[in-house]
Amino acid sequence: MKVPESHPRYLSLITRDRLVDGWKKGLVATQGLIAHGRGEAFDYLLGETTTKEAEAAELVASYMLVTAKKPVISVNGNVGALVPDGIAALSDLLSCPVEVNIFHRTEDRVRRLAQHLEDHGCRKVLGEHPDSRLEGLDHARALCTRQGILNSDVVLVPLEDGDRCQALRSAGKKVITIDLNPLSRTARTANVTIVNNLTRSVPNLIEGCRVAMEALSMGRLTLDDVEKEIASFSNEVNLMRVLGAMIGRYASENMSFE
Repeated sequence: MKVPESHPRYLSLITRDRLVDGWKKGLVATQGLIAHGRGEAFDYLLGETTTKEAEAAELVASYMLVTAKKPVISVNGNVGALVPDGIAALSDLLSCPVEVNIFHRTEDRVRRLAQHLEDHGCRKVLGEHPDSRLEGLDHARALCTRQGILNSDVVLVPLEDGDRCQALRSAGKKVITIDLNPLSRTARTANVTIVNNLTRSVPNLIEGCRVAMEALSMGRLTLDDVEKEIASFSNEVNLMRVLGAMIGRYASENMSFE
């Protein structure tokens, strides 16, 4: 079915189609389709737009990524299906690897995801041959590589599992996540949580990193400035503001539930 751009749910329907296509190609787990629906419900509460709280988190996340010594982008099936070009662009900008990491792991699915990312421009994709494990996890998401996640200092983990987010923090990593649910374990555990739709946030991060790198190289921004911005950011406070924005949006519109 071809969805007309005039359809009021065009972007939502296109996103769903991409996930279903990813499922048919063996990239997305069936459970990933359910997870997307849960996230989309929270996006309704946000008004399906990038809030000022998301912008604040994206700015700090950009600063963390461009000043990291060994950043890594962790990718699961949904991320690979929805924003492969964006992941490739961000990876190229940061000169960092992408590592496939999935809960419902099969070697065939990992291989398909890695090939899919390479087909969309990712130059260094890890994860097919894990040689390490994250402590504290008893499932497949513990598997990782020394070249990537194990020796990283900052990890971008969109659509993350809460227990793995905690394991990454316990391993001394700084964790940036993109999660539409501000109440999730992941959101509350990460150093920086971007409460935004993945398809909106990744382009924002690309632009944020590009601007930050240019400003640093031109001297318009110093490392001290960046470190102060990062240190002043409170993930807990920002999440509370996001919840307030969700509630306030409906109160301000005088919506009736009778």
